[in-house]
Amino acid sequence: MTTTRRKAATASVLAVLALGGTLAATSPASAATPTQYNGACGAGYDVIRATPIRSSQSTIPATTFVTYNSTAGKVCAVTVRTTPGARVFMEVTLDTWPYSSGEAKESGSFTSYAGPVYKDVPDDGQCLTWSGSIDIYYNSDNGNCT
Repeated sequence: MTTTRRKAATASVLAVLALGGTLAATSPASAATPTQYNGACGAGYDVIRATPIRSSQSTIPATTFVTYNSTAGKVCAVTVRTTPGARVFMEVTLDTWPYSSGEAKESGSFTSYAGPVYKDVPDDGQCLTWSGSIDIYYNSDNGNCT
């Protein structure tokens, strides 16, 4: 390949890559991208589980995060919207299974997140259960058994 043709080919490839980068940069973020944890539980809480709440196969309007603070001996849950906006019904619950001393729950009309709610670390033989909802969409999970 001659030098002129090589330069033209390289310029064409760079132009296509630049255009692709421009298109990628201007397209909206994927609705299937999970929400980022917002730190609402406070300092020292690390995410141990994240449960997406789906409104369709490809859309996640919110995610419920379960966090743990080893120093405090507490777990925390918060349901965070993927994109904050107008007030909408949201809920977060945190409990233990197979027996409970009462669930920690917050629900209402929120613009960005519901919670945080806290519980002590589960006793031996118990598991955490949690759920979250946004508008009419709901998801729950359990785990982190002791």
